[in-house]
This record gives sequence, structure tokens and C-alpha cells, in this order.
Amino acid sequence: MTGIAGRFFATALLYAVLGMALGLVMGITQDHAQMPTHAHTLVVGWVSFALYGFFYHLFPATASTRLASAHFWLAELSILVLLAGLFQIFSGHSATGEPFAAIGSIGLLASTIVFAFIAWPVVRGR
Repeated sequence: MTGIAGRFFATALLYAVLGMALGLVMGITQDHAQMPTHAHTLVVGWVSFALYGFFYHLFPATASTRLASAHFWLAELSILVLLAGLFQIFSGHSATGEPFAAIGSIGLLASTIVFAFIAWPVVRGR
């Protein structure tokens, strides 16, 4: 995998390791307060980003556009902001974390809408 496909898949692997490590820490300490952070790291970071990587690998023409680059950077920045916010919220600092979680969530929604614009023509066979 190269280009955006490889970058999405590489970061997906990073989120898989981080999410599983957080889950292990929660299990060892019996403190499951970060369960939502753990879940978002694995589902959005690992699963969604891996799927984006596979899509761009299977349809390389879509990966070479500026829109695909915008998708990558918006998704990557948004998940980091979201996870930082969630970590703060579930560490008992809601006032600090909520704005970050909100901004990250909106960014991830926007990045998914960008991806839908990229993927829709492929899905429709164009």
C-alpha cells in the first residue's frame, strides 16, 4: 500500500495498538472509565481508517485527488481532537474535554461526508 491508502492503514494499525493497550490497562486496573475512549479508538481509528485505506488501495484513482488528501488530514486531525476530548471527559474534566470532543466529532462527520463524495461515484459504477 502506498500514498493515502498506506497512510490510512498505517494509522489504523497505530489506533488498533493504542485502543487495545487502553483496554488492557482498563482490565488490569479494573477502572473502566475510559471505555468510550477505548471504543472510539478501535471503531473509528482502527476499523474506519482501515476501511478507508482498503478503499483507496482498491480504487487508486480516487486516492490521487485533493479531496482524498483533504479527507485524510481532516479525519486524522479530527480523531486526535476527539480522543483528547473523550479522555478528558472520562477523566473527570468535562468542561475541558467537551469542546474538544464536539469539534472532533464534527470534524469526523465532515470527513465522512467528504469520503461519501469520493466513494459515491465508485459505488454507483461511474
